[in-house]
Amino acid sequence: MNRNLKLIINNNFVEDNKNLFFEKEELKIILNLYAKMVSQGSWKDYSLIISNKQVGFSVFKNSSENAKYKICKNFKPYSKYLKYLIIDSRGKILKNSDDLKILLNNINWKKI
Repeated sequence: MNRNLKLIINNNFVEDNKNLFFEKEELKIILNLYAKMVSQGSWKDYSLIISNKQVGFSVFKNSSENAKYKICKNFKPYSKYLKYLIIDSRGKILKNSDDLKILLNNINWKKI
């Protein structure tokens, strides 16, 4: 009998890491905005950037250029208002909020 084997009922590793990406509703909000901006001709491409501190949805006007904007979700923000961020191509925070839907709906993308 091998005493080194253990039965794992609840894998805490999976539960701890399940919040390391956008949740389904958050991704739906972002992709709806992306579809709207693509149909207007403002955005052409996107990429996802994932780290252990944040996940980012970068949007591009042209595929060969740097990201125009990055919509970020911080996993452990210092302030609740730094949970969601919109960052420009130079890394400057343009807007921040604790609610993604409010953040993305209350911004005029053509003026920033």
